[in-house]
Amino acid sequence: MDQTTTLSKLDQLKRMTVVVADTGEFELVKQYTPEDATTNPSLILKASQQPQYAGLTDQAIRWARAQGDQERFMDNAVDKLSVSFGCELLKLIPGRVSTEVDARLSFDRDATIRRARRLIELYEQQGIARERILIKIASTWEGIRAGEVLEAEGIHCNLTLLFSFVQAVACAAAGITLVSPFVGRILDWHKQQSGRDSYPANEDPGVLSVRRIYDYFKKFDHPTIVMGASFRNLGEIEALAGCDRLTISPALLNELAGQHDPLPRALSAEHARQADIEQLEIDETRFRWLLNEDAMATEKLAEGIRLFSRDLEKLERAIDGKMVE
Repeated sequence: MDQTTTLSKLDQLKRMTVVVADTGEFELVKQYTPEDATTNPSLILKASQQPQYAGLTDQAIRWARAQGDQERFMDNAVDKLSVSFGCELLKLIPGRVSTEVDARLSFDRDATIRRARRLIELYEQQGIARERILIKIASTWEGIRAGEVLEAEGIHCNLTLLFSFVQAVACAAAGITLVSPFVGRILDWHKQQSGRDSYPANEDPGVLSVRRIYDYFKKFDHPTIVMGASFRNLGEIEALAGCDRLTISPALLNELAGQHDPLPRALSAEHARQADIEQLEIDETRFRWLLNEDAMATEKLAEGIRLFSRDLEKLERAIDGKMVE
C-alpha cells in the first residue's frame, strides 16, 4: 500500500507546500504544527477575549501608557499587542509570523514604512530577528512601493488583499518576499455576479488566479513566494497543492487532518517553466489602469481595506473597554 494513502491530507500537503495557520490562537497552532502563522486584528481580538490571553492586552496597555505619548497611545497599544501575539506564536512555529500594518495607511507609502519599521523595532526589542517576521501590507500601489523600500532594508513583507494578476506582477518586480492572493474572496465575487452557487475546483476563479500567478513567477524566476489565502472549501486547497504556501483556517486544517485519500500535486515549478506566458512590464500608470479594468479586483481590494480597518477599530474599542474596567 502506498504510504501516502495512510497519511492525512494535511500531512500529504505538508510534503509539497508550506502550511500556514490562519489563526492567532496558540492552542490551535500547537495542534496543527504549521510552519508559519499569520495574524490580523480580527484574529487577535478573538483570541484576546479568551481568559488565557487577556494578560497580553493588559500588558500592551501598560506599555503604551509608559511611553508617555497620549496622541499615539492607541497605535502603540495595538502594535505592542500585535507583536506580543506574534512573539507567542513564534515560540510554537519554526518559520515566520505575519503582522499587519494599520490598513488605514494603505494609501500612504511613507506612513506605512514608518509603522512597519516600528513593528520590527518592537520585535527586535523582544529578541526576535527581523528574518522571522513578515510585515503584512495591502497590495495598493502605495503599499507595494512601501514594501519595495522595506525589502531593501531587510524587512520582509507579505503583500495581502491581492486579487489581480497586475498586483502580483508589480509585487514581484518590487522584490516583495511573499504575496497572498485571496482565493475565497475572488470566488465570492464571481458567485455573486454569475448567480452560481458553486464552481468545480478546477474552474474556481480564485484557484485559476493563483495558478496564473504561480506559473508566471516560476516561469520568469521571481523568488517572490505565492501564498494562497482565504479559502472557502477543501477543493480550493486541493487544487493548489504544491503552491509555495497556503494559509488555512483551523476548520479547514481539521478537515484536511481527518481525510486520508491520496492528494496529488496540482502545481509544480517544472510545469510552470514550460508554460507559454508573456512577460508584463508595469509602471504606475499601467498598474492603475489594469487594476481599474478588473472590476472584481478593484471592488474586493477596496472592500478588504474597509473590512481590515473595521476589524482594527473593533480591536481598539476592546482595548478602550479594558482601560475602563
